[in-house]
Amino acid sequence: MAATGAPIRVPVAVACRVLGRSTQGYYKWLKDPVSARDWDDAHLIDVLYDLHADDATLGYRFLTDELADELADERQITVGENRVHRLCRVAGITASHHKKRGTTGKAGPAPHDDLLAVVDEHGVVRHEFSATAPNQVWLWDISEHPTRQGKLYICAIKDVFSNKIVGYSIDSRMKASLAMAAMRNAIALRSPAETICHSDRGGQFRAKKVQRLLTNNHLVGSMGRSYGAGDNASMESFFSLLQKNVLDTRRWDTREDLRLAVVTWIETKYNRRRRQRGLGRLTPVEFEMIYRTADAA
Repeated sequence: MAATGAPIRVPVAVACRVLGRSTQGYYKWLKDPVSARDWDDAHLIDVLYDLHADDATLGYRFLTDELADELADERQITVGENRVHRLCRVAGITASHHKKRGTTGKAGPAPHDDLLAVVDEHGVVRHEFSATAPNQVWLWDISEHPTRQGKLYICAIKDVFSNKIVGYSIDSRMKASLAMAAMRNAIALRSPAETICHSDRGGQFRAKKVQRLLTNNHLVGSMGRSYGAGDNASMESFFSLLQKNVLDTRRWDTREDLRLAVVTWIETKYNRRRRQRGLGRLTPVEFEMIYRTADAA
């Protein structure tokens, strides 16, 4: 008889017989408790979380297509709709239009502090959108515009010093790749370093691939406290001008028509011809040209 409190040892063969398992299967599991497929499933779920964060409207069928592109270099992993559907169910990933809408929406955690927030003497938090030279502070945001073909999304980046649009991208879907394309455009044109890039807490700006892009190019991230526009009011003023000068001028039949109109307005009118009182009635291009001339002298 076993001593009081001592563990009772049960032979493996007896335990396996009671549980309806084979001893061979038990020893195989003991040698390798996590199978290669389990590791692959864990990796796929991690990628699915990132894809869903980029575009919450994607269901498992669209996620399967996106996953195939994301894993193009990992040919040893094959995925089909059934497998993605199972993993989405396990991870709790569903398209946003399948979820019940709450009364209020909350943004996810910000990967960056709000570097532009200041507290006045009354304890009120406001934002200081100012810079003393180009490429010190950039603001970026995303706006959507309707056409008969569907919505068109534009991500624009504005230099606070001159209010010049230094980078932008336009696409039919609002994904993290939209923000990345705009930032790559700005980096190629401006070659910044240690620039503060301020945005709201939208999922496109919180995506891991976007954060890696900032880090790899020595840029400093900054995020407002909420998803709303209040913490990025300076960018909203630009989109308000875009609304008045382009979007409200007519009804747009195709995304391509609107895309060309937006690009033309930014490149030929806003940056080069529209004078701004805050810049001494100069255009953004003229304001930066005068600064560079003085700085070189």
